[in-house]
Amino acid sequence: MHRPLIGPFEHVSQPLLHRQRFLRRVLRGAVLGGAFIALSLLAGMAGYHWLLRLSWVDAFENAAMILSGMGPIAAPAGTAAKIFAGCYALYSGFAVIFCSGVVFAPVLHRFLHRLHVEEGPGR
Repeated sequence: MHRPLIGPFEHVSQPLLHRQRFLRRVLRGAVLGGAFIALSLLAGMAGYHWLLRLSWVDAFENAAMILSGMGPIAAPAGTAAKIFAGCYALYSGFAVIFCSGVVFAPVLHRFLHRLHVEEGPGR
């Protein structure tokens, strides 16, 4: 019995995806991951600008440093600002893990799918 595809990936019983379609899949994942990072950066900039009263450039620097895992530049000076900074730092860790999964899932899937295809029908 043939099971339907789950998500955008082909089933193990299907042939390996053509290179051009695979590259489009990788590009789609990279664009989706990049858009998610950009939205996360904008949300962080808004919080740092309005809660910590940083200029937009300083808010960008602080949000980018937190999102990349480097750490904050400006120290928050209020309860709301501290809560935002802590929540944004926690969110940033999950955002990076999520984006890594979205971007690298097609590559990992192709690698694992190729291993199954090379096994042949006798498995």
